[in-house]
Order: sequence, then structure tokens, then C-alpha cells
Amino acid sequence: MGFYLNENGLNAILECLGKEYKIYGPIRITGGNTFSDVDCIRYGVIKKARDIVFDQKSNYSFKEVLFPVSQTLLSFTDERICEAEPEEKGSIVFLRSCDLHAVKRLDGIFLQNGRNEDYYYKRLRERTKFILMGCRKAFDSCFCVDMGTNQTNEYDMSLEPTDGGFLVDNRCDEWSRLLKEHCMDQRVVIPSHVSETKNHVLIPNELSPEVGKSKIWDEYDSRCINCGRCNFVCPTCTCFTMQDISESRVVGERRRVHASCMVNGFTDIAGGGSFRKKNGERMRYSIYK
Repeated sequence: MGFYLNENGLNAILECLGKEYKIYGPIRITGGNTFSDVDCIRYGVIKKARDIVFDQKSNYSFKEVLFPVSQTLLSFTDERICEAEPEEKGSIVFLRSCDLHAVKRLDGIFLQNGRNEDYYYKRLRERTKFILMGCRKAFDSCFCVDMGTNQTNEYDMSLEPTDGGFLVDNRCDEWSRLLKEHCMDQRVVIPSHVSETKNHVLIPNELSPEVGKSKIWDEYDSRCINCGRCNFVCPTCTCFTMQDISESRVVGERRRVHASCMVNGFTDIAGGGSFRKKNGERMRYSIYK
């Protein structure tokens, strides 16, 4: 069901939803970029319609909502172990079509990768709803059309700015009454999606194992500084490590923390061995995995 909202109507809806959910979306952080006096677009808490950045790509991904950088799994003492309590509120995430396709990859790793589902991911995933941000034109660095990620139907609601207001396509029954109460009118709404990008990607039908010996990987021995940022911000990278944080000899907690196959120490093993020491070898692994 489609709706047209003005800014006040959307703010009222966000306020109501905020009582039950934490609402995340791309926001502007003034001066928060790598370079001085440059703003950063990254995911943060949304309070008002004006907080949402529609006209710029986020510098970081949404995945921290479903897969936190540091996540406490349990606490322990010398006598007992206690599972970490879940968040009081569920989550609503504003994201684009390409991001929703990335959610499928996260689900594949944490929920469909063998017999056992990841309990902590599932607990967050089941209480998360997605609001699709329609894209009327591609950004300069996009290549979603060639990858088939430029459109999707798997969302709870879509939202995009237009003519001083916002167009909404709602697929969540529990939000229908709220939208009817605050909308200007009802109409048919089809979320926008791009059909052409400046960048193009040719996807080969087959790749021989010999590609692993290509000289292209050697370029990254000097170009890459193995900071791991590519993995940490990628919405489809899911590597993590475990850390036990002890407040004393008998009290502490176990945390799941993001890890990266590009950084030193990722492949260290007992006895002092380490695989993929060159940055090019790490990049090859990162692309193939």
C-alpha cells in the first residue's frame, strides 16, 4: 500500500516507531571523515526525517546493526556463566537495494551455513525490519546493475523523498494504521531503482584455478597497507575472533569482535606459523572467500 507523507507526518511516524525500535540510517557526522574538515556519512540513530542522508553513499555499511563490531556473548565468574541479555528494542534499518542483497549473504553465513544457526545473529535478525531507500540515479562508483542488485522486493517499507515530501510503499501490516493516520494521501508507489551505471563489471562465466597464480595479486604487495578497512566496512565480510575480557581473576566476559583476513595475525597458528604473509596473497583470499 502506497502513501504520500510530508515531513511532519514522517517525523510523527519515526517518533512512534522509536518507542519500540532503534532506528538506524545513514547520517552526516560533521568533520568525522578520514580527512580534516570533511564530513562522514555513516550509520547512526535516526530521530527526524532530516537526519537521513539520501543523496550520498555511506562511508560505512549497515552490518554493525546485525553484526556488531564488539558483541558481548556471555559473562562469567568462578561459579557461573550468564548469557548476555538481548536488546530491549528491535531495530529498523534504512538501506538501499544493494545493501538488502548483502543481507542475504549475511543470512547465508550465519543462518544457512550448515546445521547450526548463529544464535546471537538470529536473535538480532528476527527483531530487525528494513526500510528500502529508493535510488533514482546511481552514484559514480556504483555497479549494481551488472551485479543484479539494483532492485529488490524484500523489504518491510520503502521511502524516498519527492516534491517536498516522501513516497512510501508499505509491506508491514502492523505499520498500516500508523501510516494512514499521518499520511497526506494514499496512492500507488513503486520504489525507484537505477537501470544504468557509469561503471561496468564483466562477470566471467568460468574462472580457472590458474587465476590464483595471476600477477595481478602481486600488485597489492605494494599498493595495500593491510589495514583491514575493506573487510571491516564490507557488508558481506563476516570474520570474527573471540576475546575474553577479565575484570579480575574470577570475573569477566566473552566478546565476539570483528576480524579481518587482511591484517597481521589473522592466520597465526600455534607454534608460531602464519599463512598468507604477503598482502597480495591476503587480497586474493579476501576476494575468493
